[in-house]
Amino acid sequence: MTQLEAARIGRTTQAMRKIAKFESIDLKTLKEGIAKGRIVIPLNNRRLIPRVCGIGEGLRTKVNVNIGTSTDKPEIIDELKKLEIAIEYGADTVMDLSIGGNLKNILQQIIRHSTIPVGTVPVYEAAVSAKDKKGSILKMTIDDILQTINRQAQSGVDFFTIHCGITRSGINLLRKYKRVLGIVSRGGAILAAWMAYKNKENPMYEYFDEIVEIARSFDITLSLGDALRPGSVIDATDAAQIQELQTLGKLAQRARERGVQVMIEGPGHVPLNQIKKNVQLEKKFCHRAPFYVLGPLVTDIAPGYDHIVAAIGGAQAASCGADFLCYVTPSEHLRHPTIDDVKEGLIASRIAAHAADLTKGLKNSLKWDRDISLARKQRNWKKQIALSLDPKKARLFRLSSRPRIADVCTMCGQYCSIKLAEKCLKNSQLS
Repeated sequence: MTQLEAARIGRTTQAMRKIAKFESIDLKTLKEGIAKGRIVIPLNNRRLIPRVCGIGEGLRTKVNVNIGTSTDKPEIIDELKKLEIAIEYGADTVMDLSIGGNLKNILQQIIRHSTIPVGTVPVYEAAVSAKDKKGSILKMTIDDILQTINRQAQSGVDFFTIHCGITRSGINLLRKYKRVLGIVSRGGAILAAWMAYKNKENPMYEYFDEIVEIARSFDITLSLGDALRPGSVIDATDAAQIQELQTLGKLAQRARERGVQVMIEGPGHVPLNQIKKNVQLEKKFCHRAPFYVLGPLVTDIAPGYDHIVAAIGGAQAASCGADFLCYVTPSEHLRHPTIDDVKEGLIASRIAAHAADLTKGLKNSLKWDRDISLARKQRNWKKQIALSLDPKKARLFRLSSRPRIADVCTMCGQYCSIKLAEKCLKNSQLS
């Protein structure tokens, strides 16, 4: 029985209890959200992990970290270190996007070492395997795809990105309206190339019901991928993107009817003034399914700083109703991310998520800010640092510049505004 099926009959699972306690939400409210498809719990029924999470309406905005090898960086050791950093600094989920090296072994090791939900994009392994065994990704078959999905499901994957919304008509829209950047999704590009070579429809669209049955067997959450997401703000919210979103909404309903949990992936590169509209369209077309956004990146001009660009968009998207942020590293568009890039990207995305949660009025989020503000008022540096998002960095900064007066910092020194105001308000009366 899946989490969705359990919620529909009023059954409470162990995962639901953990999430309700962590989120400070009533169990009945949580189950209602799951039953309606507005909340998902990505958790393979073969896995027991300490940090389960719920994604969706009324819950804290979650953050995903992408790791994985590339053809130029096929070694697993750095990816396991990235996983360790992701867990240490509060990622809610991690995705293995490996395309280089021994993919089966890499995924097994990531699942073995991960204490948080793990996602994948199965078409990557299916395509790489076709290239290795048959000489070309274009020789991939639907059986290759389904076998890969089934094998990854058995290994314990908690959620899959399935690029089932890119169709031949969607590709024709790209040709008609001539985007600045056509297809920037790697999975989308693989499938588009396959469709053009075979002169056939997207196999993940045609065989969606078979994919759903595999997901149901293992209670895997399907993350319906945005293969036609815009890769430039110039292309945002165009006809191809919207058609794909509408297709995903219909497929989401089919999956839900079979008891499978679903979330929807979204753009991408979107200017600030279009983010709210994008969130509203997803909630409308996809029946309020949890929305999983990459960024969004609000401008294209900042290579090296795209973690900041994405954090700006992520805060806006989540405050408008997006539920799940995929982090972006400083090295986006430039190189395979380093361990430090992963940390910087995750911290930026967590700041964005928390900033959005403050606008949602979540009690736990507001309490965190109140507690650190009171510690700041008391000039309790130890507590301030402990409550910070990155205590190691905060402590390093504090120790690197010691003040002459112990309870202040070197920014203001003897003219500390908090200390001056405290003395003024305590010892004098203004008339």
